Amino acid sequence: MDLKGKMINSVNYVGITVLSIGVILFLLGFFENGYAVFTSIGIGTVVGAVFIFLIGMFFVATEEMLEKTKKGAPL
Repeated sequence: MDLKGKMINSVNYVGITVLSIGVILFLLGFFENGYAVFTSIGIGTVVGAVFIFLIGMFFVATEEMLEKTKKGAPL
């Protein structure tokens, strides 16, 4: 598997893990009475997971575009 595929898989794995932790924290804070601070932590974690995923996809797209362009100046 090439580097792009490995990076996409790792970004997906990390993004899904952080997203599930964020959803669990949000639901715990939203539905339980004594854990109101977990609601904001859960929202922040979900947003962080989205940013991790988007930045990872941006890196993969940037790497692919750099491979397709000419590198260096012609002599």
